[in-house]
Amino acid sequence: MPAQFLINMFIALLWTLISDEEELRFTTFVAGYLVGIVIVFLMHRFFGQRFYLAKFFALVKLLLIYSRELILSTKLVVGHILRPKINIKPGLFKYETDLRGDWEITALALLLMLTPGSVVVEVTHEGDGFYIHAMDVEQSKEMLIRSLKNFEKAILEVTR
Repeated sequence: MPAQFLINMFIALLWTLISDEEELRFTTFVAGYLVGIVIVFLMHRFFGQRFYLAKFFALVKLLLIYSRELILSTKLVVGHILRPKINIKPGLFKYETDLRGDWEITALALLLMLTPGSVVVEVTHEGDGFYIHAMDVEQSKEMLIRSLKNFEKAILEVTR
């Protein structure tokens, strides 16, 4: 993937130098970079790798998924707080993950812990599961599992 980026930068530099302008302009370089993106995208199969901007788009998608889950879980926690009588049943449950590697496991744990109402208590010794504390297990367990599946899928797109 670094080779694709370097080729794209080289195309942008050539575009800037070959253009018939009296001075170097950043807009010309950006136009060359955009032309380079199209050329590298059409040729990325010859590199035997994914297109280098695919990981960037996957990262943006992960951030959007996290933002959505943050808003939904915040809404749920605020709903619990504003009720006249708090009727929650906190508890622990185990979640098995398909992610492997320190970075993937850590990213999933941090994304879950940053959303209100849930905390990763422990990661199993094998690294294939979490013990999660939920503020209201009966109501939020299914929502947490759905969120974890979405996070897992997005993390896999970014890392692999």
